[in-house]
Amino acid sequence: MIMPMAEPPTTIREMTHDDLAMVSDIERRSYEFPWSHGVFRDCLLAGYQNVVLVRDDAVAGYGVLSVAAGEAHILNICVDPDLRSRGHGEKLLDELLFRARAASVRQIFLEVRPSNDRAIALYRKKGFRQVANRPAYYQANDGREDAAVLAKKLVADD
Repeated sequence: MIMPMAEPPTTIREMTHDDLAMVSDIERRSYEFPWSHGVFRDCLLAGYQNVVLVRDDAVAGYGVLSVAAGEAHILNICVDPDLRSRGHGEKLLDELLFRARAASVRQIFLEVRPSNDRAIALYRKKGFRQVANRPAYYQANDGREDAAVLAKKLVADD
């Protein structure tokens, strides 16, 4: 009997400038309208919470979290297209939620394309609920696509 190969271990660490080429490559292979290398650089310079998931000494995914005024916003979370459906996205999301809680964030938000069923399923599994719709938020091949705004309470209101 042939045993399936075990998934290599992963770690999550702070994103550095040295990671930007790999992060930008994953972004370009994941989206028709990707963030530029400069946007990721600016997120590092702005002091956002930027993390990478490392597998076999290579960046396999990343997340960007903005924290301000008791709220957090997941700006980007992505896994290498060749490594999806292995739990890496959930690990990244859990890390961003942990960091938001550690910063005493009361509520966390994100936008997602309504057509991104896999991401929406993960967010719902983690307790996110749709709270709004942003019309024409995302660039699309045939104009613009709305964004579903999802939120999750992390700290109960006083």
